[in-house]
Amino acid sequence: MTDYLFAVLFGVIEGVTEFLPVSSTAHLRLAKALPFINIPLNDPYWKMFDVVIQLGAVLCLPIYFRKRIAEFVKAFPVNALTGKRDVLNHPVTLVFIAFFVTAVPAFLLKKVISHNLESFQVIGVALLLGGAVMWIVDVMFDKPQTSDMNQMRWLQAAWIGAVQILSAVFPGTSRSMSTIAAGQTAGLSRSTALEFSFFVSIPTMFAATGYDLLKTLKPGPAEAALSMITMTAHQWLTLTIGFTMSFFVAWAVVAWFMAWVRRRGFVPFAVYRIILGLCILFLNNR
Repeated sequence: MTDYLFAVLFGVIEGVTEFLPVSSTAHLRLAKALPFINIPLNDPYWKMFDVVIQLGAVLCLPIYFRKRIAEFVKAFPVNALTGKRDVLNHPVTLVFIAFFVTAVPAFLLKKVISHNLESFQVIGVALLLGGAVMWIVDVMFDKPQTSDMNQMRWLQAAWIGAVQILSAVFPGTSRSMSTIAAGQTAGLSRSTALEFSFFVSIPTMFAATGYDLLKTLKPGPAEAALSMITMTAHQWLTLTIGFTMSFFVAWAVVAWFMAWVRRRGFVPFAVYRIILGLCILFLNNR
């Protein structure tokens, strides 16, 4: 029963934090370190569990944005605003430009990424600095020139993809925070930066979770193998609960966050990141 409660808790945490600019990775690792939970970060089953519930959260996006995605795909390669053929600057192309700019360096830096995932010092610093950057960007870049994804250019997408690398290398940075802040500095409005962040996360997170799941299920020769074939009914049910909770909570958060950003900014999330980062650094250095 305890594992089922953990599955609910972790699923809710993942669903709430995956698309908010506060880092789901940091929150899941902090939750596991709590005294009444105390799950080792290198536990093979729970590592796989994290990947699966992350996939649950990401799966809500193509469903939630299905009409917008259909609109872009149907119009391709014609820009819906100008009515002109523009393959390079079409939203579909822009998403994949940002994805590939992130994917190649992130793959090459996978050893650094694995090392940083175990460091609460790195997570605390990333939360703190990321919060400060988000606050500054949200205040300074308040006169956007781009208010729709159809107005974006390929250089803006490439810049967002390049900044997104930071979230892969330094856990706690938050993929959402990095792409939103990068979008704002590139001239995107808050809502456009958020929408593009959601769209970029679809190929990015599917690729990342797919790779992580494969790596978890096919570990190196010195590690204990974890096979879905040998998993118990209890483990399968725990996984299903976490996946389901993550999916539906993430769906609700995406809908709420889109409405929030249209009326307010990102400063409250920046403040939360700074406070959490300071707390982690204080506790980690005691």
